[in-house]
Amino acid sequence: MKRQKVLFLCTGNSCRSQMAEAWARYLLGDKIEPYSAGIETHGLNPNAVKVMAEAGVDMSGHRSKHIAELNNVEFDHVVTVCGHADENCPVFPARTRVVHVGFDDPPRLAKDAKSEEESLDCYRRVRDRIRDFVGNSLGKILEAG
Repeated sequence: MKRQKVLFLCTGNSCRSQMAEAWARYLLGDKIEPYSAGIETHGLNPNAVKVMAEAGVDMSGHRSKHIAELNNVEFDHVVTVCGHADENCPVFPARTRVVHVGFDDPPRLAKDAKSEEESLDCYRRVRDRIRDFVGNSLGKILEAG
């Protein structure tokens, strides 16, 4: 059976979409071919890499990609993971199903943190919500077509 191609799209492809791609590869890599990109590129967020490593998922080889870099990929599904990407989502072919599942922005949550640990806790909460979505809900979205 052909693995479905799924793009996780956010603003800068630095954190949320990267975590979603990594979780999808880790949890569903036998069923889907996950990608991530941004409508801009902001570089890979080191705190996202750190908290994913804590969960046993290596993102250190990832890099921030602009959606234009993936123009030749025909996606089955696009999942926007932030409101800005949802509002500014590029147009995809009619056969591509686009869904929005918003997650909080870890850097924004962590901006008033009083310690590194408190800051990382913000990233961990979002990491775990993304894992729950990928592990529990993404399959249902894909089956619905």
